Formats: sequence, structure tokens, C-alpha cells
Amino acid sequence: MKADIHPEYKDVVFQDISTGETFLTRSTLEKTSGETITLDGNEYPLVRIEVSSASHPFYTGQQTIVDTEGRVEKFKQKYGRRR
Repeated sequence: MKADIHPEYKDVVFQDISTGETFLTRSTLEKTSGETITLDGNEYPLVRIEVSSASHPFYTGQQTIVDTEGRVEKFKQKYGRRR
């Protein structure tokens, strides 16, 4: 690897704006909103995000399948569980 070409990892807090959930992680993100947050007595740069695992329907179990032509039911009938 070439020396001095990789960005530096820094501690950053990501906050889901729809749930308020915060995630402390390391990131190479250089530009932040300029906001900071105090977490566990330390101050970190804050990045607000719209979707995270705390709000995404796939991870929260609220995902629904929209099927107007009955394709899912046809598939389940044709290839349903066979024992």
C-alpha cells in the first residue's frame, strides 16, 4: 500500500432523524454538518441521516409486499412448501 494516501478514521455519531437513534462509529467522512453531540462525556461530530437500521422497514419488520396482480400468491401455490 502507498503511504499517506488513505483518509484518517475518526469517531463520528450518526443520528437517524426519524427515530432519534444514535450510532457511534468510526468514519472517514471529512465533511460534517458542523454540529457536534456529547455522548458518554465526549464530544463527537454529528451526521444526521434519513434512514438507518432503526427506521428502515426491512429491519424493523414493517416491510410489506405490494402485489396487484397476485404474482406472490401464484408463486406460493406453484412452489409452496413441499415435504
